[in-house]
This record gives sequence, C-alpha cells and structure tokens, in this order.
Amino acid sequence: MLVFSSILITQVFLMAGPSQAGLAEKYLVDDLPGAALVGARLNGILQKIEAGETLTTLAEAFLTSGGLSSLLALSTGQIDRPTFEEAAGRERSERIQRAKEDADRAAAAQAQKSEAMDAAIKARFAAMENDPVLRRKREARELRDRFDIGFIETEHYPRAMRLLKQVANGNRLTPEDVAWLSTEAVDCWTDSLQQAWHRLEAEALTKAWEKSDDPWNAVNASAHWRKADEPQQALDVTGAALEKAGRSPKPRSALLTTRGGAMRDVGRLSEARSLGLEAHELTPTDFRPCTLLGAVSMELGDLAVGHEWYAKAEALGAERRAIDQDLRALLIRSGSDARDRIRAYLLGQDPERFAWLRKWNHR
Repeated sequence: MLVFSSILITQVFLMAGPSQAGLAEKYLVDDLPGAALVGARLNGILQKIEAGETLTTLAEAFLTSGGLSSLLALSTGQIDRPTFEEAAGRERSERIQRAKEDADRAAAAQAQKSEAMDAAIKARFAAMENDPVLRRKREARELRDRFDIGFIETEHYPRAMRLLKQVANGNRLTPEDVAWLSTEAVDCWTDSLQQAWHRLEAEALTKAWEKSDDPWNAVNASAHWRKADEPQQALDVTGAALEKAGRSPKPRSALLTTRGGAMRDVGRLSEARSLGLEAHELTPTDFRPCTLLGAVSMELGDLAVGHEWYAKAEALGAERRAIDQDLRALLIRSGSDARDRIRAYLLGQDPERFAWLRKWNHR
C-alpha cells in the first residue's frame, strides 16, 4: 500500500506541469524574482493562468501596476499565444534594460558617495596634519618609537623629549644630560638611544682626531664605534691612528687594546690576542690589555690562560664588577656548550668569587 501511494504521488508530481522556473520562462517573466518563488504573488498568478483560472480584480491590477500588460491580455483572452510572446518579449527586454540602467545609476551613485567619503577622510587627515597639537603628538610618538621608549614620567617628559629631538637631529648631548638619562630617566635610556648617542660621539671624536691627530680622540672614537655596533669603523680609525701614533707607550697601548676589542667584535680572535699582547708589553701595569686577553683567551677555549689574565687585570686595578660584566657579555655571545664549560671552570677555580654564576641565566 505504501509503495502504491509513493508511486501515485510521484506520478501526480510528474503530471503537475512545468517547474516554477519553467513556468516563469514560459510566460517570459523569468527576469522577475517573484516569478519562480513559491509563495510570491506573481508566482501564484502564473499558476492560476497556467491552470486556466480566472484572475481576480486585484491580480489583474497587480499585473497592470507591474507593466505586465501582455500577460494580462493573454490571461483574459484578448491576444493569442504568438502575439503574447512577441509583446512579452519586448516587455522583458525593456525591463532588463531598465534594470541594467538602474544598476548602473546605483553603482555610479555609490561610487560618487565613496569618492565623497574618501575626499572627506583625506580632508580630515589633511586638517590633522596641519593641526599643531596633533602634529606635535605624532612627532613625539614617532620619536619614542624610534628609540624604543614607552611611557615617560610626567616630570621627565619635557627634558626627555628635548634630548630625543636633539639626538634625532644629530646633535651631541652634554655630559650632564647623559648622566641625567642614565640615572634619573632610566626608562628613556634604552639600548636604541644609547646606540644612537654612541654613534654621535664616535662621529664627533673621529672628526676631532682627523683634525688634531690626537691619538686619545681616536681611542675614544673607537670605544664609541664599538658600542654603536660598528666595529669596522673602530678598526678604520685605530688603523689610521696607529700609523701616526709614534712609539709613546700609553697612547699606542690604548690604540692597540681598543683595536683588539674591535677585532674580537668581528671574530678575528688571533689578531685580537696579538694586539693585546703587544699592548701589554708596552704598558705591563695597565689592566686593560689584560682584560682583553682574558676575554679573547676564553673565547679561543684556553680557559686557564683566560682566567689568569682576568686575575692579573683585577690585581692591576680592574674593578671586579667590570670584570664580571665583561664575563657576562662573554657568556652571552658564547654558544651553550662553551658557556657551560666557562661557568664550570670558573666555579671550579673559585666557587666563592664566581658564586653569581650559579644563579646567572642568559635569557
């Protein structure tokens, strides 16, 4: 019984006539959304016409208001099918053309609206660009971003911003300003700002050496070039200065030592060691060549010799804090295996002196 009912239902659907889309095409209104949409008014009218039913006055008024006069004439028997198809075809073409023109007008209006909005936004940004208050705020933010500075204490803000502008414009800071930044406004004394300051100092001292041939200007320029992360500049200035320095022990030793540090920065460790040894021969009571030789020896893997040089540097007056800072920098730039060997060796030599190594971790 259920099988028979299913077959009967299927047959009824097959005999039901064209699909909704087919119905819309048959009466040449397939361009209208409501023609193939079940429940839409136009679809219901098409179904009545297809079934041969008489249309209500309201249905006829709907067709008239929608410009479907040929369909109304067909439904009332005023025209035959061929005449309907010719007239309805014209109506459909006209509708499609009108719809295209309406869409073009809407797109043009939207484009005009978008252009107006863009113009308004540009005008607003132009006004913001010319607003002195907003311009100062933007410049201040750009300065802070340039030097990786976040929040600045209100009490420090005016002076800090003045100094940032000064550095950004390539003007050197006074020693008092540097001291203030590094002790009072420490949040502003970022690595980026320090590097920019070192570069300014290096440039000025290099020019001073070029004018005066004073080797100490070259020594100080080299130190600043290295801290500005430009060791090649340090090698250039010290190489030129050594050719003019003569044989005076102290300035020559200082040039050799800072040049050795720059050699170490670029990974030329054997040359750095030779420069350190030459400097130590010139000034055997100066701890600076010893510090260099301590670091280079350890980087070369000769930990015992490196430790001896560091011990000698401390005995000659190097501050223990400075040596420990140097060791931290050495550990940071070393690979994990070398770092572990250096830590283990130093702790084995003097566990109390190097107790800080037990807790120190590079992150």
